[in-house]
Amino acid sequence: MTSFAPDSIVLNRKLPLWYQVSQSLRASILGRSPRDPLRLPTEEQLAAHYGVSVLTMRQALKELEDEGLISRHRRRGTFIEPSARRGAPVRLLGSVDAIVAQQSGMTTELLHHGTVRVPAELAEHFPDLEEVATYHRLRSDEKTDEPTNHALNYVRPELADRIDLDDLVRWPMTKVLRDVVGADISRITDTVEARLADPETARLLHVPLLSPILRYTGVTYDTGGRPLDVAVIHYRGDRFSFTVTLDAT
Repeated sequence: MTSFAPDSIVLNRKLPLWYQVSQSLRASILGRSPRDPLRLPTEEQLAAHYGVSVLTMRQALKELEDEGLISRHRRRGTFIEPSARRGAPVRLLGSVDAIVAQQSGMTTELLHHGTVRVPAELAEHFPDLEEVATYHRLRSDEKTDEPTNHALNYVRPELADRIDLDDLVRWPMTKVLRDVVGADISRITDTVEARLADPETARLLHVPLLSPILRYTGVTYDTGGRPLDVAVIHYRGDRFSFTVTLDAT
């Protein structure tokens, strides 16, 4: 049987090494395939993999053991707990209705809305504008009240004038633009990247600083190819995965 293979990381010497190692190993455990073996490499092998001392590795493993993700047994080794929690997948199925259904069971809080200058990184999407409307929302699991993601939308001002804030608490922005505002949406381009939680994201999602997260960027276009909305959403990496299904026929 092959052994569990954690991802490699570049360690930041300004942060505790045991913490960075534990977070990397935690992400590998929660993101593993069901077919992956449950037994971890030895402390010595893991320490060599991450380039840290065995003492640092033991401290990192203790953190994961306290969290209930692994169990350590004398002479037998260290094992991933079969019940280690995996997140419900966010499935990109190709329709606005699928997005709405995916967010059922979540509560939404509108944190802030207003107008800002077009951020430099979004200038290519709004070349004709100096300012855009912004909406910042936090979504939580309806049952546990646990934060799952926070979303920041940048919307063309002429569309924002027709947005009811109460609708943004009930529905995703895409549905509001299509069904309430009446925007003629033709397509959405999605990009998903792996990131580490910055201080603001860590605070909002109740995760440690530099925890693994997923950063989703979605650009919504009208039938003329003009961007109407750019959504930047940060998901807790231990609660969500993205699945894309491609039709090969």
